[in-house]
Amino acid sequence: MKKLASLFFFTYFAITSFSQNLIADVKVDYSLVQHSNIQVYQTLQKSLTNFINSTKWSTDRLKTYERIEASFVITVKEREGNKFKASILVQSRRPVFNSTYYSPILNLSDDNFSFQYQEFEELIFNDRKFSGKNLTDVITYYVYLVLGYDADTFTRNGGTEYFKMSKRIADFAQTSNNYSGWNEMDGLRSRMSLINNILKNDNSTLRNISYQYHRNGLDVMSENEIRGKNAIGNSLMQLEFYQRGNYSQFYPLEIFLTAKNTEISQVFSGGNISSVNIEKLKEILNSVAPKYNDASWSKMKK
Repeated sequence: MKKLASLFFFTYFAITSFSQNLIADVKVDYSLVQHSNIQVYQTLQKSLTNFINSTKWSTDRLKTYERIEASFVITVKEREGNKFKASILVQSRRPVFNSTYYSPILNLSDDNFSFQYQEFEELIFNDRKFSGKNLTDVITYYVYLVLGYDADTFTRNGGTEYFKMSKRIADFAQTSNNYSGWNEMDGLRSRMSLINNILKNDNSTLRNISYQYHRNGLDVMSENEIRGKNAIGNSLMQLEFYQRGNYSQFYPLEIFLTAKNTEISQVFSGGNISSVNIEKLKEILNSVAPKYNDASWSKMKK
């Protein structure tokens, strides 16, 4: 597990939230824009950090080893007055039981993020309507996505209510024609397409894999490495389901393997020998995500 600990690490501000379940680091990168007043970006970064970490997103009281750490990197590409065009990178990780290792859960980028922001304005989210400015809407959509993905790793389908909140936000946001990135017509990676795919039956297999992989696999490796590796391998074997259909562009599958490919490779590249059929597993992984073969799948041995 010590070897795994170096794979996924990003710094974060240890800010205490009311519910103590989300610790987020926010960075606003303005290096791509011409600027005379950088304070607006610094103020935005501080405001978003406070907004995310000071909002009670859940009534759940998580154990210490269940704490969620997230990172939101907003890269501003253009600015015209109070209007901004940007991209957002969302990452999250969760601690593994009885270890110092943190497992990557989310690592996704959204390049279709525009918003309005007036310096020093109070950031408020209303779950009953679209804000009209798209800033807190997008951020909150991804906060609930982070919470949902994390909850799925601790309880089977545990993230459903969080995912439904992301869906609710996307439903309201579609009423505005001023901001792209929400509607399914905006592509397979649009926020509505993503959340609909997360909640559809086709994704139930992947959500079950995530639960078994983390709760029955990673979380038991400190006590019994072989049992943990076997559980991880057996869970990943279920990816065979996605070999049989037209899932080459199924975004939730891509999200899972983007976050997990290096970790999977490390789990099966050393340590005690498991009973997993590695050649079969490599065949499945290479079929559903061939782009990771050289970097990850080919390195798996036992």
